[in-house]
Amino acid sequence: MSDSREQVGVHALPITIEYGGRELTVTPTLVETRRGLVLIDAGPEGSLEPLRTHVRSLGHELADVWLVVLTHHDGDHAGGLAALLEETDAIVATHRDEAPFVSGDRDPLKGDGNGRYRPVPVDLELAGGVRIPTLAGPMVVLETPGHTPGHVSLLFPEDGLLLAGDALVADGEEALTGPKPAFTHDVDRALESVRDLSDRRVDHVVCYHGGYVDRGTERLREIYEHRSK
Repeated sequence: MSDSREQVGVHALPITIEYGGRELTVTPTLVETRRGLVLIDAGPEGSLEPLRTHVRSLGHELADVWLVVLTHHDGDHAGGLAALLEETDAIVATHRDEAPFVSGDRDPLKGDGNGRYRPVPVDLELAGGVRIPTLAGPMVVLETPGHTPGHVSLLFPEDGLLLAGDALVADGEEALTGPKPAFTHDVDRALESVRDLSDRRVDHVVCYHGGYVDRGTERLREIYEHRSK
């Protein structure tokens, strides 16, 4: 990673783009494997060229992406996927409860002012405990519902690195905070997911909104205890 702590084979890719009438910075993540590249979230519509620039800076091409894992179906995570798939034969994976929204069988739960993004087929439906081999060690799928019904996060147990998706947010003086109620489908369930994450060894986190934070389990417990009072 390009942040204060290096993680071999894991690269945060910050993208700033116009979205929903405002400037938005998001952080997809690229993970290297022996088979090629795994992309965690594809960004909103318009993310293709910024992604290409990041990937080329790492010595790869978009065609090297063999798997896209969507943490969930919101447009700022999945809206750019259709354009990406025009340049790669990647497998698309997401939780089974997110798949109908991505494939177009259901409309997204939260409108973003941009309308329905182009749906794409889901090739692989994920469940908690699935392990994906990577150059950084196994990447484990964790079910962290609440923000959306089937939201997932990804954990590298060997290094304690959590790719939180939208289960957590990095902003403000406290750096790492819990789910934002205004953007969360089920706040109570999202808080339970923070509690579940706090039972894991987490040393540092990449949030889709806010990027890298060098805090972990202790902070997660603080978030849960404060919000659950």
